[in-house]
Parts: sequence; structure tokens; C-alpha cells
Amino acid sequence: MRFQTFLSALALFAITTTTAFAEGELNLYSSRHYDTDERLYTDFEAQTGITINRIEAKAGALMERMRAEGKNSPADVLLTVDAGNLWRATEAGLLQIIESDVLNERIPENLRAPDGSWYAFSQRARMIFYAKDRVENPPQTYEALADPQYKGQVCARSSSNIYMQSLLASIVAHTDAKAATEWTQGFHDNLARKPQGGDTDQLRGLISGECDIALANSYYFARGLRKPVKGLSDGIDGIGWVFPNQQDRGTHVNVSGGGVAAHAPNRENAIRFLEYLVSDDAQAYFSAGNDEFPVVEGAEVSDEAASLGDFEADALNVSELGAHQKEAQMIYDRIGYP
Repeated sequence: MRFQTFLSALALFAITTTTAFAEGELNLYSSRHYDTDERLYTDFEAQTGITINRIEAKAGALMERMRAEGKNSPADVLLTVDAGNLWRATEAGLLQIIESDVLNERIPENLRAPDGSWYAFSQRARMIFYAKDRVENPPQTYEALADPQYKGQVCARSSSNIYMQSLLASIVAHTDAKAATEWTQGFHDNLARKPQGGDTDQLRGLISGECDIALANSYYFARGLRKPVKGLSDGIDGIGWVFPNQQDRGTHVNVSGGGVAAHAPNRENAIRFLEYLVSDDAQAYFSAGNDEFPVVEGAEVSDEAASLGDFEADALNVSELGAHQKEAQMIYDRIGYP
């Protein structure tokens, strides 16, 4: 049978006790919420004859479910967004270490867990966007976002958002807690409004005039180029962009990735699925469907993502983002960043 998205918290956290599974199945727990991923699943099924059964929910809910299910969990693969979530899953013992020459050869070392517990399959850049008609000298680094010259101009998400936690975690990793705290205070002082909404809302703020500078992941902007996005696409020509820190450590990137569940009943199918996700076709689907950047060098990039230009990415191992997230949240809380 096919698992369907659970519509109630009760169903989501119900403990599954079934232990018999068909040989040709794969039970996928995914917090990726992109309709275009359907092509990934149908293509894998067509190539292998393996049926994918999906449960889709937010990352925290899926991990809580896996914890509750314990050894009886039917999960074979956990897919989620943000290295912080992948790190949390590893820390909670929800993923197992695997050995795969395919994954190790195709995925750069900084985009996979050092111990082989999870792997990135797509990446997104955390970029600075600005209103071209109001900002003559846009900030070229994350550090510059804390410069008093940009006071009252910046829009960003709340500190509860994992993208914001990961960005600050990267600053902690590259500097220290003291420098990261000073940056956070300056960044907070430069906000144009109380943090609110998602990344698309920050870009909309540039068009509405609520802010002059915004932080957002690359694919949110590229999506507005590819198809109509309310409140964004009509005025998108007025937005400029910067890949931050091109003269030093490179632009902060985060990932979407996954690993084999700790008690996967269909372990070989799970590894086969992860290896499929780094195939040329799958990498092209990630980009064409959601305007993400592939992790495999030379893989096809969507026209819209490619139109943003080439950039130097931060080479920091993304597992560091998870390792420093708790400290990042403490810094946000300490200075009163909402």
C-alpha cells in the first residue's frame, strides 16, 4: 500500500508495528514539500521496479515519529532540508552509517557527513538581495549587513527559522561566539521591520518598499523568474543580488539531503535510492524542478538558477552548521532577536 501524508497529529505520531515488508518497496519519510519531486520518485520506480511509499511532514514531526517508532519503524530513508536537521537526526540516532563508493565519489566531501550517516543531494545559496533603485552600494558580505550604514533597511526571517540558525552557525564556525554575537546585534539593529514570514516574503518586502535589503535562499528568487509568484514576479526586475563573501570564505550554502534510517527494513533499496539521487537525471530534476543547485559537479543547472551567475561557495563542511546551531540560537536569544 502507499503511505499518504498524515492529516492529523495523532496519525502522524502513531507507532507503526508492522515488520513485514515487500522486497520491492522503499518507505520514504520526506520533509521536502516540492511538487516537482514527484518526477524523482516516478523515475526511480520506473528504473528499478521498487515501489516508493511516502510519508510527508515537517522535519521535526518526522524525526519525532521515528523516535517513537523505535526499532519497529518502517522508515528506510529520511529526506529533509537543512544540514541542521540532518545533524539533529544523526545526533538522535535516527540514521545509520553506510558505505557507498558512488555517493563518496559524486558528492563533495564538505556536502556529506564525515561518518557517512547522511549526504546532500541539492544545495541553495543564502544570498543578499536589494532594491536596485534605492541601494547604490549593496553589502558584499554577511558581515556588512551589520554595518550601521544599512540601519533600518534589512528584512530577514525570525531566529526560529533553521535557515537563519544555520547562517549564524556558519559565522560562529568561522569566527567565534563573541564575534558572532556582535554581528547579530548589529544585524538586529539594521532590521527594517520585525522578522516575519518566509524567504519569499523578504523578497516581496523589497518590491513593497518595506525594506531595501533582504536575505533569502537562491531558489526562492529563481522561482520568481521561472513562474508567476504573487507579489514578486511583477517587480522582480527591480531586484539586484549579491553572492556574499566572494573575496574571502565564499557564500554560505545549505543543503537538502538524506540518509538511511537506523532500522531500515529495506536497507539495500534505501542505498540504491540515495545513489539514484546523485545520477545525472536526478540531479537535473532537483535543479529544473525547484531551481536548486546540484551537488554533482557538471550536472545540469536550471536556466533560472544559472542566470544568477557563478559563485564561490563556502567550503565549510555543512555538518558544522548543525554542530553550532544550539549556540547560534542562544546568541539570538541573548540579544533579543525575535
